[in-house]
Amino acid sequence: MKKIGFLSFGHWTPSTQSQTRSASDALLQSIDLAVAAEELGADGAYFRVHHFARQLASPFPLLAAVGAKTSRIEIGTAVIDMRYENPLYMAEDAGAADLIAGGRLQLGISRGSPEQVIDGWRHFGYAPTEGETESEMARRHAEVLLDVLRGEGFAQPNPRPMFPNPPGLLRVEPHSEGLRDRIWWGASSNATAAWAAKLGMNLQSSTLKDDESGLPFHVQQADQIRVFREAWKAAGHKRESRVSVSRSIFALVDDRDRAYFGYGNQNEDKIGFIDEKTRAIFGRSYAAEPHALIEQLAKDEAIAEADTLLLTVPNQLGVDYNAHVIEAILTHVAPTLGWR
Repeated sequence: MKKIGFLSFGHWTPSTQSQTRSASDALLQSIDLAVAAEELGADGAYFRVHHFARQLASPFPLLAAVGAKTSRIEIGTAVIDMRYENPLYMAEDAGAADLIAGGRLQLGISRGSPEQVIDGWRHFGYAPTEGETESEMARRHAEVLLDVLRGEGFAQPNPRPMFPNPPGLLRVEPHSEGLRDRIWWGASSNATAAWAAKLGMNLQSSTLKDDESGLPFHVQQADQIRVFREAWKAAGHKRESRVSVSRSIFALVDDRDRAYFGYGNQNEDKIGFIDEKTRAIFGRSYAAEPHALIEQLAKDEAIAEADTLLLTVPNQLGVDYNAHVIEAILTHVAPTLGWR
């Protein structure tokens, strides 16, 4: 059994070929798709965060709105770039969104991806300390967030406060019990996956990772998951870890599917560089008739290792079509593979 959700980047463009032509469209359609996915029996609604781009950016108003409009589905991010975040303010926003959702938030965070602008986090008021890299800054912000989410007091109260205080040191409010255990780290390397496990974060692994062995993407990703689980076990955490992988998967069940995705030219991994030093491997997409798709997916080692699968959706094709994409996987693929 697997949890199956969707992952939306929330692209929007004023092009007449897009059904998502404004930021308002992207946000409102994201809410509608989450509601539709819950009605279809999907398990998660996840959203990517990019700054300085025509995509979803500030996640917490969206997460809170989805939480208020749904009742069962997990609500998450994949991922929030921690280079841009004030961990204490983030803890307040996340706590509020999680309380509105009734404890359904699954918050994916990470160092982030290549940006639209040069050192965009500087415009948000953040900079690495002396001798610190931007990746180390992101991990430092993440560790502060994890500490704050424990709900322990750390701030000295004012002896003459505006409102009465509880006894002792004060914590960030609102606090949502259990959210600390629902933080995920988006890892591109085996080393950061092990680091995340040590700190008690779940693992999100996307459609790209550092090329560390030259093996096919799904094999490297499966190895990463095993490294994560070994580190989790060594850390002695009491709870069970979770792992998600994301994939572009399309079951070709009607003429629309064949027109959009039946061209079959993305069925191989690709190699590229996400910066000057990092060679990355990008996982293939899957698009085929259900019987062929089932055969292909059964060979994906990383999907087999993960407990959660996030389907990346082409959000600019509209809510109805994306609901169809999700339903096709849940109906025609998941049961045969034992995911349902």
